[in-house]
Amino acid sequence: MIKIRQLAMLAGAAVALASCGPQGGLDFSNFDPDLRRWGRGGLETSGAAARAQPRPAPDQRGVISYPGYQVAIARQGDTVATIAARLGLNAAELARYNAIEANTVLNPGAVVALPRRVSAGVPAAAPVVSSTGQVSDPFAGQGVRQPNVPPAAGAAGAVTAQTLPAASQPRQHVVAAGETAWSIARKYNVSVNDLAQWNGLTQQMTLRTGQRLLIPVAGQSRPATAVVTAPGTGSPTPRPPSSAEPLPNERTQPAASAVNKPAGPDLGQTRTAASGSGKFRMPANGAIIRTYQKGKNDGIDISAAPGSTVAAAGSGTVAAITRDTDQVPIIVVRHEGNLMTVYAGLEDVAVTKGQSVNAGTPLGKTRSQGVVHFEVRNGFDSVDPEKYLN
Repeated sequence: MIKIRQLAMLAGAAVALASCGPQGGLDFSNFDPDLRRWGRGGLETSGAAARAQPRPAPDQRGVISYPGYQVAIARQGDTVATIAARLGLNAAELARYNAIEANTVLNPGAVVALPRRVSAGVPAAAPVVSSTGQVSDPFAGQGVRQPNVPPAAGAAGAVTAQTLPAASQPRQHVVAAGETAWSIARKYNVSVNDLAQWNGLTQQMTLRTGQRLLIPVAGQSRPATAVVTAPGTGSPTPRPPSSAEPLPNERTQPAASAVNKPAGPDLGQTRTAASGSGKFRMPANGAIIRTYQKGKNDGIDISAAPGSTVAAAGSGTVAAITRDTDQVPIIVVRHEGNLMTVYAGLEDVAVTKGQSVNAGTPLGKTRSQGVVHFEVRNGFDSVDPEKYLN
């Protein structure tokens, strides 16, 4: 995710970028491929759904049970290992399922997806963590290493886990390389703040590849307000049709009348800048699978064969080479006329910062995901790349 200063600093950043070269320029070390804070994009998801419902409260063990799966909610100081011990699961298996080390301290409220269901029963005793960080079994030697076995009816301290209705079950999303909290929020049309609250993300919105996220369930819309009349006055009566007024004078055409046919368009005179006279060339060979949408997708996504060449769209200077949180390269090229092009979704970078490039100069190779993200920016404001392509 990016950590670029507030809008008040963007003017100074633009000057720095305009003059950057091999020995200077902006620090793009925390650059977000979605360019979420550039220009007037802000931090909010444009056109997102209404505020989501609150995340359901977990049971005594910290488990939320849905019909299709269960998740555990981390408590203060929890690790995957302590959650596994509390629920009678294998810590290594639980850690692999959530793509995290077993002894990494979790953010309070973080979601840990369970690889299989754990049934209700006597709540497990708190796991014991030694000074070396090893988690011991609190049930060892007590003959009760079965925290998932339901207790007898009326047993004291029994967990009363309740499976929530299917309508309240959120979708799950497994984080892919290069994704950010903002791009995932846009993908599902939810607020990034709701996404963070539902999944216990840190203020930095840090994600890891393979992390399993819950997609917030949209809140219920308010019902339409009914018209309320005073007692005894009755409901408003609609105006009936008048027998004294004539019907509208309708003019109908005979069925045999000739139909006016509009002239066909002259396609030779409707060519756009993208038809051959654009400033830039396509950076990769492939079809555009996602078009530009201001505030939602500030560029285009191109389906390209893995390992194929990603090339500079036009002549310019490599202004920055940085990486996202998953160490995926992002390249920014500065062109004449205050324009910049941004390339993400590539690997095997073939250029260096400050290097002059021409249209078609190889920048790198398409990653195994087979998608190249390409943006054109006029200063810091995103524009539709297709209007600049030939």
